[in-house]
Amino acid sequence: QVQLVESGGGLVQAGGSLRLSCTASGSVFSINTMGWYRQAPGKQRELVAAAPNDGNTNYADSVKGRFTISRDNAKNTAWLQMNSLKPEDTAVYYCAADGRAWYAAAARLPTSYEYWGQGTQVTVSS
Repeated sequence: QVQLVESGGGLVQAGGSLRLSCTASGSVFSINTMGWYRQAPGKQRELVAAAPNDGNTNYADSVKGRFTISRDNAKNTAWLQMNSLKPEDTAVYYCAADGRAWYAAAARLPTSYEYWGQGTQVTVSS
């Protein structure tokens, strides 16, 4: 089993930045892909960014050039650096992990991920 704990959410003005962290514990050796999802009220959960162990990354079109996913396997931690935030980025952000390497369309499916964090709220004011 893997446990994921997110931190770093909060309230920020449009144009500002936030950095989310996700720390894994438990059977961390089994993790391959780590990703960030978000879910706004009344909307489906959507992929923000994903990174399998091989260094590849996958971003939603809406965040390309603004958000960056990174990870340090030695620290069992992944980050999501969010710059130039917009009100439409407001959502609960979830960390996800899975033992398989996911790319492209597969990486975008919530069902591809076995482990989930509890979520952290990000609110961007206009």
